[in-house]
Amino acid sequence: MQTGIDPRSLIGRRAFDINGVKIGTVDEVYLDDATGEPEWAAVRTGLFSRDAFVPLEPSAFVEDHLVVPFDKALIKDAPDFGVGRHLSPEQELQLYHHYGLELPPAGPRPDHDFGKLATED
Repeated sequence: MQTGIDPRSLIGRRAFDINGVKIGTVDEVYLDDATGEPEWAAVRTGLFSRDAFVPLEPSAFVEDHLVVPFDKALIKDAPDFGVGRHLSPEQELQLYHHYGLELPPAGPRPDHDFGKLATED
């Protein structure tokens, strides 16, 4: 994701897929506990739907919304881990595989969790 953007500013922003189709609204942002960098966003996909995790890299914050470079169907089909708690290393691996992303250079470590930054109140 673009540097210099406060991840808290993403909360409540609309998220769109690669085709410009609205996915939903950013509900939470998750930080890498080791680096403090924002890694994932939970996007509420509808009024009665669940949150779908999307990677913030290679996503972009454009104007006033988040653009996720994947199709809405793939995003809505992402593993459902619930929100409000840490992502385990195993869950993170599932998300990387789901989106076809390369693992970070060092790869996830067994003691590596992703913490929740903020939620929309």
